[in-house]
Amino acid sequence: MKFIPIIALLLTGNLLMLSSSGQNPDSIYNSNIKSVTFYNYGDKLSLASVNLNSSDRVELHFDDMDADVKYYYYTFQICNQDWTPVNMSEFDYISGFTQMRITTYRRSSIAYTKYTHYQATLPDRNCMPTRSGNYIVKVFLDGDPSKVVLTRRLLVLDNKSIIKAQVTQPFTPQYYRSHQKVQFSINITGLNSLSANQEIKVVVLQNHRWDNALKSISPTFIRGNVLEYNTEENTVFPAGKEWRWLDIRDFHLQSDRVERADYNKQSTEIYVKPDVERISMRYLYYADLNGNFLIDNTQSLNPFWQSDYATVHFTFAPPNGFSYPNRDLYLLGKFTDYALTDSIKMKFNEEKQVYETKLFLKQGYYSYSYLSVNQSNPADRAELEGNYYETENEYTILVYYKSFTGRSDELIGIGKINSRTDRPGFSF
Repeated sequence: MKFIPIIALLLTGNLLMLSSSGQNPDSIYNSNIKSVTFYNYGDKLSLASVNLNSSDRVELHFDDMDADVKYYYYTFQICNQDWTPVNMSEFDYISGFTQMRITTYRRSSIAYTKYTHYQATLPDRNCMPTRSGNYIVKVFLDGDPSKVVLTRRLLVLDNKSIIKAQVTQPFTPQYYRSHQKVQFSINITGLNSLSANQEIKVVVLQNHRWDNALKSISPTFIRGNVLEYNTEENTVFPAGKEWRWLDIRDFHLQSDRVERADYNKQSTEIYVKPDVERISMRYLYYADLNGNFLIDNTQSLNPFWQSDYATVHFTFAPPNGFSYPNRDLYLLGKFTDYALTDSIKMKFNEEKQVYETKLFLKQGYYSYSYLSVNQSNPADRAELEGNYYETENEYTILVYYKSFTGRSDELIGIGKINSRTDRPGFSF
């Protein structure tokens, strides 16, 4: 029992360090870890969330390319709505053991690439969150919380609100044809709130993305127990376009986005057709994954440990063959965790006059886009897709409550709405 406080301090200190250094809570820290997915049980495209004190579960999957067997564990860290860890003992928000070993794993079979696939269903009944709010699920080695290999976000909901929302076209002329406005109301009847304007916080996500989430949104009106949000200053998103796609569920049956492939005895190289700017292109509707990805194959094999890996080469051809001055170019999507890291940054090939990068990807279906970032001011970002109001996007409204005596932000509501309900085959 004397070792428990030491472990708790190490765990809390390590996560505080990750947060203070500005790291993305959805991160991979070891290069041997690939193909991390985290979603509601049975729904591979969902935002990982569970209801407090329910039977809801989420699935965690990842591959270890060392292809051996390791002792991986996971635990939970409660956070405030801005993902800063709460200074609270683990025993105040975890029921049962404070860490659990991942005991389900299997070595790859059939695939040329050797790896070990690990998976877990959580929360386990012996290790469960007892408070609602934001949680970081932290996976580490050998029972040592300082050996972090990956982190993922988990939402734990204690529903105490009613959310009504709609996506509308902005009135502001510069936003009218290119942006989408999320208009919503929150009914907190039954919640003992003394000052809703100070105790309620709202975060709005577009396509489950945290990198461009709208935060610190103040209500436009408060009518009794109903908070209304209807302003074009802080609830408007660039609409974008439908995402680019890459289908590599079958390495040999090349899809329409694959230019060519090289098959070696122990590896596969796939070359994607060059991409170009889409800013000036007209809008075309087609079903997409909204930046998400699926690990899958078309051979009716188990996608988790019987799918193979390939080195996938991406190419982007800038206008007139010139690099963007003082700007970096990145691949953007859930499969990159929307992170701006050197491994995702594209390099300009002077000879070919194109940007290039390569990633080691598992068989599946990937949606992605390109992001241009100012080298001097990383906050200056621009996606090279163009913006059209008609674009299909999914929005998630997260409602947090913290009383004046509360210790952490409680998650009391999750609202979901799609910008389109018609879903036509083609739309211009």
